[in-house]
Amino acid sequence: MLHGFREISPTDLDDNVFRLIADDWMLLTAGPESSYNTMTASWGALGELWNRKVAFVFVRPQRHTFGYMNASGRFTMSFFTERYREALRFCGSRSGRDVDKAAETGLTPFTPAPGTTSFTEARLVMVCTRLYAQDLDPAGLADPSVEECYPDSDYHRMYVGSIDSVLSK
Repeated sequence: MLHGFREISPTDLDDNVFRLIADDWMLLTAGPESSYNTMTASWGALGELWNRKVAFVFVRPQRHTFGYMNASGRFTMSFFTERYREALRFCGSRSGRDVDKAAETGLTPFTPAPGTTSFTEARLVMVCTRLYAQDLDPAGLADPSVEECYPDSDYHRMYVGSIDSVLSK
């Protein structure tokens, strides 16, 4: 076991994925432990694509994590108990350009797979390999009300990652 985690199959997840992503939030992290950035995210999805279990995550271009996502072939999605809500709030409101988020929040980084970073305090970690990246195109928005999410026209880049492993406590 790695820091108290055990590996499970993605199909063995008991969590409601809507609650897991939208309500519980996650830390999306790219880069190896020697040079990474993490950000809080509450948009994403889990599913099946190209005969693989996949995760969809979205990052705006002005986020510091954006460069790490583009440079790295892998990323992690780390989920926490409610006890860490303030740490997630901090990681979502501060830029890694300005602060060391792990040091400020007391989170402990570790390497769950080569070239990736997560945190020992997480209760669930998904290690993903990037399969695809595409900028969201406003011309494809069928519902004009979605534009309200983009007052600055800073459309997300969508990343699709193959879920390589799921670590659970």
